[in-house]
Amino acid sequence: QPMDAVVLIGGCDKTVPAQLMAAVSADVPAIQLITGPMLVGYHKGEMLGACTDCRRLWGQHRAGAMDQDEVEVVSGRLAPTQGTCMVMGTASTMACLVEALGIALPGTGSIPATHADRIRAAEASGRQAAALAQGGLRPSELLTEAAFRNAMVVLQAIGGSTNGLVHLAAIARRRGITIDLEEFDQIGRKVPVLVDLKPSGAQYMEHFHWAGGVPRLMQELRDHL
Repeated sequence: QPMDAVVLIGGCDKTVPAQLMAAVSADVPAIQLITGPMLVGYHKGEMLGACTDCRRLWGQHRAGAMDQDEVEVVSGRLAPTQGTCMVMGTASTMACLVEALGIALPGTGSIPATHADRIRAAEASGRQAAALAQGGLRPSELLTEAAFRNAMVVLQAIGGSTNGLVHLAAIARRRGITIDLEEFDQIGRKVPVLVDLKPSGAQYMEHFHWAGGVPRLMQELRDHL
């Protein structure tokens, strides 16, 4: 396609790595725009999130502790808005990693899907794509060995999805770079886990975003980057 630059609009776990793999192969100036996580829902005073709480609550239903009517109510509150899963699953992991890789604007990976800042992020990404079309950096120049190492540091610090490493390896391979699993292990022994999100923690993506998101996280990790 005769394009001077592209905005890669994706959100779920496999769309973002697929778009980045294609961007590296085409090597046309590109910027990633994440679609954003859902807001949390509530049921009987408890905060709920898709992809994590659903399994626990379905287990309660199967055990007879929750009837069909209540399950129907809960289903509507597990995914109450548009957006990707609001836990630190693969979608949220990739949203953080694109910022760490430097192929998305800072702070745009974690904005809730329903927030007005998401529209502002889209407009800003479009402006940046237009600037890239005037001779800006291509994916091959952005996605360097150092960028992938930074992404591995962030992946460890967010307690991200195990799929994140598989996707990083696939994107890197398109770039001719091999992810060193031993290095990833060593990074994990030195880098602290700083993000307290489900499924391993307690909070959700909107809380991470309002705490400063990836830019604030990377500031804390600056000695490891």
